[in-house]
Amino acid sequence: MSPTLAIALTKQANREHYTSLMFLALKYWAEAEHFSGFADFFGIQAEEEESHAKKFYQHLTDRGATPVIGPIATPPSTYPDLTSVAQVLYDHERENTRCIHAVYETALAEKDYATQVFLHEFIAEQVEEESWTDQLLELTRRATCSGGLFNLDRHLVKTLLGDEAK
Repeated sequence: MSPTLAIALTKQANREHYTSLMFLALKYWAEAEHFSGFADFFGIQAEEEESHAKKFYQHLTDRGATPVIGPIATPPSTYPDLTSVAQVLYDHERENTRCIHAVYETALAEKDYATQVFLHEFIAEQVEEESWTDQLLELTRRATCSGGLFNLDRHLVKTLLGDEAK
């Protein structure tokens, strides 16, 4: 694996780790705001994102590179409302898609076929991530009264992840 690709993969691994911490911070923010459904959803997402980071770190290790973990920025811990959270997540996942595509472009340029195949999972995953963030943003915008937010909070995990969730 080229040093250029190892650096790009390490940067993405650290980005996935940051995203995990961001969801963990959101989980605790939602709990403090008494949105248990959002807290559950963000907890599930934190675990998923951490598993992504570990896959990137392991891919590097399997290919003979030693990943450098961190530094990881401290994620925000307060938000004015759920729509603001949804907008942050919407923007974050679109930037993450751009970053994964950039790593893939590096793998193409380096003719690293193993990494190209490895990244297919994450490219497909970003389609799902962008879809649920779009849905979350729209749903929080529509839930303009306390009853709407209560209902959304109560059914969020099932709404975004389907019947197999939890």
